[in-house]
Amino acid sequence: MRIRIRSRIRLTDSRTSKAGLLFTCLVPSTVQALIGFTAVSGGNVPGAIASASASNLFGMFLTPALAFTMMSTSGQMGTPGAAALGIGLQLFLPFVLGQILRRLIGDWVARHGSALRYVGRESVVLIVYSAFSAGERDGVWHSAPSTALLRLVLLSTVLVTAILWLTRFTADLMRFERADVRAIQFCGTKKALVTGLPMAAVLFAGQPVGQIILPLMVFHQVQLTMCAWLANRYRHRVA
Repeated sequence: MRIRIRSRIRLTDSRTSKAGLLFTCLVPSTVQALIGFTAVSGGNVPGAIASASASNLFGMFLTPALAFTMMSTSGQMGTPGAAALGIGLQLFLPFVLGQILRRLIGDWVARHGSALRYVGRESVVLIVYSAFSAGERDGVWHSAPSTALLRLVLLSTVLVTAILWLTRFTADLMRFERADVRAIQFCGTKKALVTGLPMAAVLFAGQPVGQIILPLMVFHQVQLTMCAWLANRYRHRVA
């Protein structure tokens, strides 16, 4: 059984870009970049780790549920049950297995952490490569006009700036300490391409996934650039 969504997804349809922007807002936060920027800025690293872990854990369930509830794109999406099964197998099952095996291999992983960290980095590189390959397969880079890409960059810049200001304003208003404020800022702005791509592949199976995740790819690069600048600025202030 397939669920028909209202509008029709076409490669050059602006509604597809709007769907991609909405999906970007539903994706959980990053882990490595979030923790790295918080550490560089002198923020609350344990708090950032807890926030990133919670965001990704809850996002495995909330992102698909919100996507089926809020997405106004068209084409065909799989049934909620099939989407939940696919996301569970790709994201939740490895997490559960990792927690189970931690008692068995945790000490070995800790001893070889310097070597194993490259495995994690290479996995991220492969996922990002898959995202850009999906865009090339769907013809995104050839069919999307440069003005559309520029609008996505500008919109992503405005969105990141607004969220950075809002998270700091709210944290200051609630009288959080400086380290907590910086962690809240970085935790509130990150969107994970590593998590978003597998979810999009399951939720929008049979559709031009490259077109749908294009806003997420652009937003991901913009957030890394802006947050890296902000983290270094905070670091110089501390120094």
